Amino acid sequence: MITLDKLNQFGANTKEGLDRCMNNEAFYLRLVDKAINDDSFIKLKDELENKNYDEAFKIAHSLKGVLGNLSLTPLYDLAVEITENLRISKEIDYFELINKLLNKREELLNK
Repeated sequence: MITLDKLNQFGANTKEGLDRCMNNEAFYLRLVDKAINDDSFIKLKDELENKNYDEAFKIAHSLKGVLGNLSLTPLYDLAVEITENLRISKEIDYFELINKLLNKREELLNK
């Protein structure tokens, strides 16, 4: 079960995230749980594997927004990096980045 303490240990800025949720801890934690269990992470990996970079950009950009609004900083920072590289069509190893994102997500899921 995700708690504020676990999120703080993970590196999330829970004060900022709670502020966006009117300091309603239960609501914030529900949104965090929904966000980190969203299938967009796997969809992003699939689109990158299929080299469908336009669709990958849309998914990454959406994830970036959700993760940023919840102040899940370690995940947000990786989503930003993926999004911005896709935005400029940079030829990089996206698998390294997506694997970092998925591993970081897994780290939070296992806290």
